Amino acid sequence: MDFPHVLPHVLLPALARVRSLPWQTVRRLCYLTVTLAAIGLLLSGAPAIASVDDDRYEGNIFALYGGNGSLVPPHVTLAESLRAGKPALLVFYLDDSRDCKEYAVSVTRLQRFYGRAASFIAINVDSLQDGREFARTEAGYFYSGAVPQTVLIDGSGAVAFDGTGQVEFEAVDDAFREVFDLLPRTESVELKRRPVNEILYELTEE
Repeated sequence: MDFPHVLPHVLLPALARVRSLPWQTVRRLCYLTVTLAAIGLLLSGAPAIASVDDDRYEGNIFALYGGNGSLVPPHVTLAESLRAGKPALLVFYLDDSRDCKEYAVSVTRLQRFYGRAASFIAINVDSLQDGREFARTEAGYFYSGAVPQTVLIDGSGAVAFDGTGQVEFEAVDDAFREVFDLLPRTESVELKRRPVNEILYELTEE
C-alpha cells in the first residue's frame, strides 16, 4: 500500500469533520487526547522528571544536572590542548550513572573558575573502544575503568591529579592552584597568581 498517497484521502475528510464540530466538542477531544497520552507515559514507566538519584539515562548529565550544556561535545582534544601548552581537565563519565549525575555540579563549578585557563574535556566512556591502545596524547590513555574519573594534565603533559568517584571540589582546586602557581586557598579567596614582576596575572571567577 502506498501510504503517502492514501493518507491525504484519509486525513482530509477527517479534518473536515473535525472542523464541522462545535468548539466545545473539539476542546473535549483535545483534553481526552492529552489525558490518554499522559496515561500511556505513566504506564510505560517513562520518567516525567529528570532524577539525579538513580542510574537511569535521561539525557546529557552536564546540561540536566550541572546547568552546563557547553561541556559536550568537547571543544578541543587533549592533543590540541597539549600542543597549545594548555592544562586540561579530563572528566570520564556515563550519562546513566548516579555518581556522575551528582558530580556534574562540581565539574561546572570548576569550569567557572578555570574554564578560561584550562581545557575542560568530558568523555563519555561508552565512546571509548574496548581493547584499543591509546596514545598518551589521547584522553582514553588515562581512563582507569571507573566513573566518574577526574584527571588533570598540566601544560607539559604530566598528570597533576587523578581521582575516581565524587572527588571533593577542594582536592581538584588545590591541584589547579599548583598547576597555575596560585596562592593557597587559605591565603587567597580570589584566584590570583603569585606576583613575579610588576605584572599580576589573575584568574577571576566569571
